[in-house]
Amino acid sequence: MTKQTIGFIGAGVMGKSMARNLMKAGYELNVFTRTKEKAEGLVAEGANWKQSVAALAEHSDVILTIVGYPSDVEEVYFGGDGILGNAKSGSYIIDMTTSSPDLAQEIASKAEAKGIHAYDAPVSGGDVGAKNAKLTIMVGGSEEKFDEILPVFQAMGENIVLQGEAGAGQHTKMSNQIAIASGMLGVCEAITYAEKAGLDPKKVLSSIQFGAAGSWSLSNLGPRMIDGDFDPGFYVKHFIKDMKIAIDSAENMQIPVPGLKLAKQLYEELSEAGGDNDGTQALYKYYQMMTPVS
Repeated sequence: MTKQTIGFIGAGVMGKSMARNLMKAGYELNVFTRTKEKAEGLVAEGANWKQSVAALAEHSDVILTIVGYPSDVEEVYFGGDGILGNAKSGSYIIDMTTSSPDLAQEIASKAEAKGIHAYDAPVSGGDVGAKNAKLTIMVGGSEEKFDEILPVFQAMGENIVLQGEAGAGQHTKMSNQIAIASGMLGVCEAITYAEKAGLDPKKVLSSIQFGAAGSWSLSNLGPRMIDGDFDPGFYVKHFIKDMKIAIDSAENMQIPVPGLKLAKQLYEELSEAGGDNDGTQALYKYYQMMTPVS
């Protein structure tokens, strides 16, 4: 069976590596980004540049998007020049942006009316997971067609679970972000405590990351905090966006999320201090600022 031609929109920190892994898996790749320079590396490696969303949609069997905000998702999918107005009947559209569950359901409903198969499939694993094709991919959409696009997901990730119908992928990602938000406070506080106690934080990390305190954030972002490496694997500004979506969804379901709200407040303070484009591990700088020097 001939592999589908994939259209890819978005070439950010994670998107670029995801697109590259699709090419490595043998897929022909069409690519579009609002800033063409961001896609130049992919084009040099064999991707086909398309001049617009519409042109990409017309010439692709599977269309993947990973953009910044729900407003960007709306811009890419809706309108005469958007994906839904130009994708072929029978094609697949997969939004991998972390976005609103309600928006995912709206896209799926409009896609179904046009004979297009829609999935929401946000990811977790950061820049490292994207580079190594080890992302966790949380999928919402029809079970009937899932096996046909599973190889596409397998080119980018390892832990791939169909969670339910449209919107289920986004709801799962909100659960993921809620767990990370409070967990990041704990990681920052643990490392700050170790340093204040006069310990070598890397040695402390070597003990606690393999016990009950272990987590992905502790093992992968803890060392970056200690080394003062705040380059983005995932941007602070995008994490704040995710937390806002999660809080709105939780409030709609009347679920209390005090830990999430506190994390959002601290990240917003970091953002106001100029940390928007840092990685999420930069929250550690907040604790450094707030801890008096001995």
